Amino acid sequence: MTGGPDRIRVLDLEGVKDKAGFMDRCVRDLELPDWFGRNWDALFDVLTDVSFWPDGSEQALLLSVVGWRPYASARPEDWETALDVFTDAVDRRRGRDPRLVIALTLGGSDHTPSQPPV
Repeated sequence: MTGGPDRIRVLDLEGVKDKAGFMDRCVRDLELPDWFGRNWDALFDVLTDVSFWPDGSEQALLLSVVGWRPYASARPEDWETALDVFTDAVDRRRGRDPRLVIALTLGGSDHTPSQPPV
C-alpha cells in the first residue's frame, strides 16, 4: 500500500450489549446484505472478500472501530473472539491489494466518513 486507504468505514459499537447487537451493528455500519449470517465466520468472510467492500477501495479499506471499550468490558469472551476475527482478516489480506486495515479507535463516534479527509 503506497498511500492511505481509499475508503474508511466506521463500526460504531456504542450501546452494543451482546453478540447479536454487535452483528446487527456490523450489518448497519458495513452496509452488509440482509442475508449476512450474523456469526463470526460470516464476519471474517465479508472482511476478507473485497466484493463486500465499498466501491473505490482499490488500495485499502480502513475499518475504524469506535465505542468498543464498554462492549469489551461487558462481553470479554465475545470481544476476544471479535479481536481474533479482526486479526485473522487483516492477516489474510496482508501482502494483497487492496489491503484491510482495522483500527481500534479511542474517542467519539459521532462522525462516519466514507472517504479520508483531503
